[in-house]
Formats: sequence, C-alpha cells, structure tokens
Amino acid sequence: MSELTNDATQKLAVNLPLTSEQEKLVKQILAFTKKHINGDTPAIFTVYGDAGTGKSVVLAHLFNKIQLAARTEKDSPLYQTKNYFLVNHPEILKVYKEIAGKQANLYKKDFTRPTSLINGLDKKQTKVDVVVIDEAHLLLSHRDAYNNFTYDNQLVEIIKRAKVIISVFDQYQVMRTKTYWSTEQLEEITHQYPHEDYHLTHQFRMNASSELINWFNTFTDESKVIPFPQNARNGYDFRVFDDAEKMRQEIVKRNQEVGLARILSTTGYPSILDGKKHYIKEGKFKMPWDQYNYTVKPWAEIPETINEVGSFYTCQGFDLNYTGIILSPPFYQVPDTNQIQIDTSKFTDTEAFKRRTDLFDDKELEQVKMRLFMNQINVLFKRGIYGTYLYAHDPLLRKTLYEYYQKLIKD
Repeated sequence: MSELTNDATQKLAVNLPLTSEQEKLVKQILAFTKKHINGDTPAIFTVYGDAGTGKSVVLAHLFNKIQLAARTEKDSPLYQTKNYFLVNHPEILKVYKEIAGKQANLYKKDFTRPTSLINGLDKKQTKVDVVVIDEAHLLLSHRDAYNNFTYDNQLVEIIKRAKVIISVFDQYQVMRTKTYWSTEQLEEITHQYPHEDYHLTHQFRMNASSELINWFNTFTDESKVIPFPQNARNGYDFRVFDDAEKMRQEIVKRNQEVGLARILSTTGYPSILDGKKHYIKEGKFKMPWDQYNYTVKPWAEIPETINEVGSFYTCQGFDLNYTGIILSPPFYQVPDTNQIQIDTSKFTDTEAFKRRTDLFDDKELEQVKMRLFMNQINVLFKRGIYGTYLYAHDPLLRKTLYEYYQKLIKD
C-alpha cells in the first residue's frame, strides 16, 4: 500500500472513477438541482447510507460539478450561483479544504461549518443557492452556545437560507444528544418540501465478509455476542485478543508495514486529577484517549497518533487500514446469557450524553444514551479496510470473545 492510498484527500479526489450507480446518482442529483434552482420553495435531496457506502465520494464529485458549472458554464442554470459545502466535523473539513486547494474550480472558502455559514449569512442579510451537507447526522438539532449556534435546528436554518439542499444521512452515525436525529425527525422537515431520497447500500470500505459485518451489526443493534461466522477471516485480518498490550504491539507492526493502523475506543476511562486527560489502562497497556487535534492534518495521518487511542470524534468518516478496538468499561456481558448490557454510569464523555428535555424524559434519555453508545462502537467497527482487532475490558465478555475466536481459528 502506498502513501498515496493512505492520503484521505486521494480517497475523496474528484478525478477518481465512480461506480455506475454513483455516476447515475450524481447525474440524478444534478438534474434535481437544476430543476429546482429557480423554484419558489426550497427543495431537498437526501442520500441515505451506512458507514462505508460511498456517500462522501458522491458528494465530492457532485460539488465539483456544481462549482464547475457555477464558475465556467455560461449556458448552465447553475452559472454564477453561490454554493457551499458544509460539514460539522473538523477533521473531515480539513480534508475537503485540502482537496479544494488542488482543484481549479473549488475554493477553500466554499467549504465551511454550518454555524459559520448561518451566522455569516445573517450578518450580510443574504441567502445562497445550493448547500451540500456531508454527515448531516452531525447537524445540531438543539441550540448550542458553545458552538455559537443560537437557533433550534441547523437543518431548518439552512433550508431558510438556500434554494437547494443536498445532504447525506446515516441514523446509525448519530453520536451525541445535541446532534440527536432519527430518520423520522429528519423527514418531518425534509418532506415538507419538494424532495427526493436515495439509499446507498453497497459496502465499499471494508474487505470483510458480509457475515462479519452482520456480526458487528448484531452486537450493536441487538446487544448480543454470538459466535463468529466461519468466513470471518476470509480475506480479512480479524483477530480477538485477551491482552490489550499484545493487540497494541500488533497494531504497531501493521502501522509500520502499511500505515494507517490505530487503536480506537469508546468512553469509560476516568480522567486524571486535572480533569483534562483520559488514559486507557488495561494491564500493561496505557495510552491517552481522544487527544484534540490542533493540526491541519487529519488525526489518523499524524504519525504520532500511533501512541494515542482514537475515538469517533477523530475517526468518524475516515478509512483506516487496521483498527485495534477496545470495548471500554460500560460494555459488559450478562452472566449465563449472550446479552450485552451498557452501564451508563461509567460514561466519562458527559458532553456526548447531555439531557434533552425538549425530546425525552430521564427514562427515555437512558435508552437514548445506550443507543448512541452502540452507534459509536458501530462506527469504530466500520473503520478497518483490511483488518479489525478486538479486546474487551469486561472479563466475561473478553473470555467469551476470545473463546469464540479460538474456536474460529481451529475450525
């Protein structure tokens, strides 16, 4: 694997070939955009798809074509339109801005965060034509003073300020209560306007068998730990460890061999006394969790992050070649069953699970917390292109997974 392959900008490059389905979808959205660009009401096109189904690739190609038409095609209905590409994820935004620096018709200023666009348009008392939204499941669905967002819903405010809105959405990548969405809530808004919906289903990222991907989904959707499918290791480096340090050492080897191999985990490890740093400690294993990335490079592409543990904050939307995933303290297996439970009292990432009195009461909040936590681990499960390694903090869950793995490699 070359360094080029490991560059996130290359994986979203607008000159890469699309599949026939993706090409057809880009043409369909372009036709929709041209049809509604001068309409009397906003129009919305939504692309649905799980992690790894190529949603961002479609958007990158689409936006390049929109801006090409806006800036060079005098006979196009999109000529001289003002268009923006939004993403509420700082790591992904860095990638798009870097791509823009290499393309004649894409400017870095075309790419921004939703709040920045909304507040900027308010200052100028103006509107825009087309807004493309990557990772729409990260849009704020509640006001957030920390992010300088003073309205109630980012999607609603974007619709008020644009003619055509194109977004991609995955309900299983909703991670925090302040960005809480369901498909039903989304469509309550989008289906008020002229709209089209499209569902992408083909998994592009992982070389894993569909049966192993289904195993990951069973774990997160049904809270069950079941035996691994017999083809779990067919063409895919799937392993389970009973020692986190040994898993780290293997991830380091993969990183030396091909790059983009990282350790990932979810919340559940207490911070040290100053309240700022979390360390994951499992036997001889000890590394800091979820360090904020102040550089312009994506977290996974910084060589030093091989000495950190990533989270969904730093890796959502990105490919990794190999992942070593630590199932953190909130996960535990119920004795004498195959059920997985979540102890929400062990959550240490309080920011992700704040109360939302406008959406649910305290009892419902507990259920929402568990769903969001499972969404977080599902995102981590879907990162590794060539391999996924697992280790569980809970002794019983660790034992069960390791025994299933030993049976798998012996059969």
